[in-house]
Amino acid sequence: MTYQDFISSIKNNCTGKSYPKELKALCLDKNNRWDEAHELIQWLPGTGFALIHAYLHRKEGDLWNANYWYSRAGAKMPNISLEEEWESLARKFCG
Repeated sequence: MTYQDFISSIKNNCTGKSYPKELKALCLDKNNRWDEAHELIQWLPGTGFALIHAYLHRKEGDLWNANYWYSRAGAKMPNISLEEEWESLARKFCG
């Protein structure tokens, strides 16, 4: 799936889509469903899920927790807007 395909497909609907969990979480977040996005990825292992988890906590304003998850992903909190980070993550997981 290309980034443009993903963007076109997520408008107001994430239910029933067969996205990988990383993209599903980003779709839910983009549609103001933060709690569902967090619930989906919070227990999943791997650096990709840790990056999304970090982003979600950064968006929430829980910077201590965000820094913890960036660290788990081997990354530092980016010095970019939340929108830019969301796009960067979406592009990363779209391949």
